[in-house]
Amino acid sequence: MNIDKMLKFFVPKDHSFYPLFEEDAKNLVKAAELLKELMSTSDNHEHERIYKEIKDVEHIGDEITDKTYQALNKSFITPFDREDIHELTANIDDVVDSINGISRRICLYKPKHLMPVYKEMAAEIYAATLEIQICIHGLNDAAANKEEITRSCDNVKAIEHQADEYYYVAIAELFEKEKDPAELLKNNKILEILERTVDEAEDVTDTIKSILIKMA
Repeated sequence: MNIDKMLKFFVPKDHSFYPLFEEDAKNLVKAAELLKELMSTSDNHEHERIYKEIKDVEHIGDEITDKTYQALNKSFITPFDREDIHELTANIDDVVDSINGISRRICLYKPKHLMPVYKEMAAEIYAATLEIQICIHGLNDAAANKEEITRSCDNVKAIEHQADEYYYVAIAELFEKEKDPAELLKNNKILEILERTVDEAEDVTDTIKSILIKMA
């Protein structure tokens, strides 16, 4: 056993990270909630309003990310591996950035109609963020909450599979029925980033599963 691993048994861990994780997860859920709201309306003015709110949430997420990285640089003993803290924070940030990217594209592209699948995929993204929030909360006592965390990680995997099905069916329908090349390109790009966002949510839970294995 090397000296760093030995020290972890005797030096108190820095628990200041957990409130940052909780804040980050709450902010993630807020972004997904706003995306779901955006996909529930076809009003361009409402899209602009909600996009501005999502942009504010994204800025808050960036601030939380910066605080976490600063804490990482200052802390000697962390609650789990430094690389995992960095990866977990970066992965959550990626999801919020992608949600912001979706809303921005809706406002910029102004598709004539929002495909019904947008609403379904936004609901899947929101459901995934709620499961991530459960996982993050459980990390406060990973040993006691291992079963619950694992269940939520599995739920996100199932959500990702469902979102993939939505995506492939929607792409097939889009290329079969859409005759306007501009609308086809707009909707194709929006679908791609929606699908990628669910993948990124799964990346968060993959990191959490790795943390659980290392803490066992």
